[in-house]
Amino acid sequence: QVQLVESGGGLVQAGGSLRLSCVASGRTISRYAMGWFRQAPGKEREFVAAISWGGGTTYYADSVKGRFTISRDNANNVEYLQMNSLKPEDTAVYYCAAVSGVARTLVGGRPDYWGQGTQVTVSS
Repeated sequence: QVQLVESGGGLVQAGGSLRLSCVASGRTISRYAMGWFRQAPGKEREFVAAISWGGGTTYYADSVKGRFTISRDNANNVEYLQMNSLKPEDTAVYYCAAVSGVARTLVGGRPDYWGQGTQVTVSS
């Protein structure tokens, strides 16, 4: 199994920034594509961003392009999501995710593993 643990969520004013972290353990996480999903109150969980094994290929939801940046540090088994210019619409529980295979799988498919989630709240 792969275990994923997120951290870095919190309360921030609109226009501010947060960086989420996800630490992976259990298996060789460097051979998994990784990414982030989010779920706002009353809404379905949606794809946010994904990154390939080596970090050379990334995907973003249209709603976060130009504002969020996904990255990974395979030596330390950590995935990051840098969130800038945050909007109230970004308020949600953010989940780290991993899947065996290519990053494109995460854009529309179900991940193999989920983290427990971390709350991000953006005030007006």
